[in-house]
Amino acid sequence: MHVLATAGHVDHGKSTLVRALTGMEPDRYAEERRRGLTLDLGFVWTRLEPAGEHLAFVDVPGHERFVATMLAGAGPVPAVLFVVAADQGWQPQSQEHLAILDALGVRHAVLAVTRADLADPGPVRADAVERLAATSLGKVPSVAVSAVTGAGLDDLRAELARLAAALPVPDAEADVRLWLDRAFTVRGHGTVVTGTLGAGTLRVGDRLVTGDGDVLRVRGLQTLHEERTEAGAVARVAVNVHGPAAGRLGRGQALLTPDRWLTTGTADVRVAGEPVGDLPRSVTLHIGTAAVPVTVRPLGEDTARLTLHRELPLRIGDRAVLREPGGSRIPCGVTVLDVRPPRLDRRGAGRARAAELAGMTGRPDGAAELRRRGLVRARDLLAMGAPLPAGPVAGDWLADDTRWKDLGDRLAAEVARHARAHPLEPGLPAEAARRLLGLPDRALVDALVRAAPRLRDRQGRLYDTGATGPALPPAVRAAVDAVRGDLERTPFRAPEADRLTRLGLTRKPLAAAVAAGALLRIADGIVLLPGADTEAAAVLRRLPQPFTLSEARQALDTTRRVAVPLLEYLDAQGHTERVDDQRRRCRPGRGSGGGRESNPPARDPRTPRF
Repeated sequence: MHVLATAGHVDHGKSTLVRALTGMEPDRYAEERRRGLTLDLGFVWTRLEPAGEHLAFVDVPGHERFVATMLAGAGPVPAVLFVVAADQGWQPQSQEHLAILDALGVRHAVLAVTRADLADPGPVRADAVERLAATSLGKVPSVAVSAVTGAGLDDLRAELARLAAALPVPDAEADVRLWLDRAFTVRGHGTVVTGTLGAGTLRVGDRLVTGDGDVLRVRGLQTLHEERTEAGAVARVAVNVHGPAAGRLGRGQALLTPDRWLTTGTADVRVAGEPVGDLPRSVTLHIGTAAVPVTVRPLGEDTARLTLHRELPLRIGDRAVLREPGGSRIPCGVTVLDVRPPRLDRRGAGRARAAELAGMTGRPDGAAELRRRGLVRARDLLAMGAPLPAGPVAGDWLADDTRWKDLGDRLAAEVARHARAHPLEPGLPAEAARRLLGLPDRALVDALVRAAPRLRDRQGRLYDTGATGPALPPAVRAAVDAVRGDLERTPFRAPEADRLTRLGLTRKPLAAAVAAGALLRIADGIVLLPGADTEAAAVLRRLPQPFTLSEARQALDTTRRVAVPLLEYLDAQGHTERVDDQRRRCRPGRGSGGGRESNPPARDPRTPRF
């Protein structure tokens, strides 16, 4: 199916022409037929020859009071049948409708010069072709017709068939954004909405969401009054929806693929057709079938920030129209540049933003968006309409290379600064690191630590394992030296808790000594010298294998208080393994230096560093 909108001045015969082409009545209301004046959108269709494809028309009103309705009809469609009457020629609404089509960037059209039986169509035809050629429509085919005599109708059908064949093929896999032009209730079925599906595919059973996040389910689907299980773009569709929000649907709202769209109340745009500084502060933004009041803040020569009175699902590259309701200004077009723009709170932020916007094209560019933002979720970038330029660094977070390197450098600096400021608690808490770097997710801190060769996370605190910072405070260093003296005589007889307390090695000083590599924590209250784990493994390797706890305790010349946690530590480090409930053995292939050392023995504990 292909869908076209009509366009042109009031009483130039748009409805009469599509009635003659389709044999269907586009005016749905008796008042419209009585007055001969289209008041609302009409929908009719015909079958094109020779391909046999359907061509649907969205017939729009031409009166100046219904320009907003015309925009709702023309906004979602890719092509137009532009109508000018031979006996009246170019008129004000002809010009306004053309300006709207140009603002929307419509590129496909056929010109029909109607009432060719009442006046010579030649001059009007030449004038209209020239006017259309100066816009986004370019040079269009034209046909002189009479809906009364039927003259030219076959030629017009042929031109429409050629137009339909030349239209770009929509992406059937695209995310759905169905702008609604009607919503009504059908007895026994509930709410039915209609619209022009410009991209994507709808299926019975699909879940859709509104811009407010309300979830709806597709219970039924029709195109051109025929029941379907699915409908692909481009198509006129009637969708029977079910959900708590179904009764609140109406023209101007959109049904969306879940989790694939961002709604926004602020957008930065490029304006065409009028200097930004000449725009009124308050205008109406028309996109799809929506008409939303906005406040305009000029930024650059052709860029502005729009603050919307209600949020809309927008994407980078969207084309829309700004129009002053009831005013005499020609509508101007806008291209959406950014749907998640930064705040402009600081002095000079507006000028800086204008300079940034000047370099934006309005074409979705994932790499450029990532450079500007530094960090962005993959799903948000896709919802903005931009492709993913790279894989995530953590979860679904993407990071610009330069920003990521800068964050890594800043994290290392913050870890070192914290260690200098807190020698008894040198590890920077990971959550504090997140706040210091202004990161939105703790997972990003974890990823930065994994990427840094010297940073380590131990129980939620970050340490620089290769730093050469200041030594431990003198009192702590003296206590460590005393413990060293005890352990040099009996390396596996860990000091008792009261001995540590008398030396001043309470919780914080002891944790600092362990973090600095001066002591090795085996378990709570059990500390040995660095390297004691590999030394113990070497002693146990000389025992007949497997061995019992008692045999290990005797070989290590220690107590059960130390032997039990030490063997469990050696199990965890991969030096030993259990054979059964009573015995262990040294793991094969592990030498005296083969274990994973939490504190390398090469570091001299008398001058600990961290």
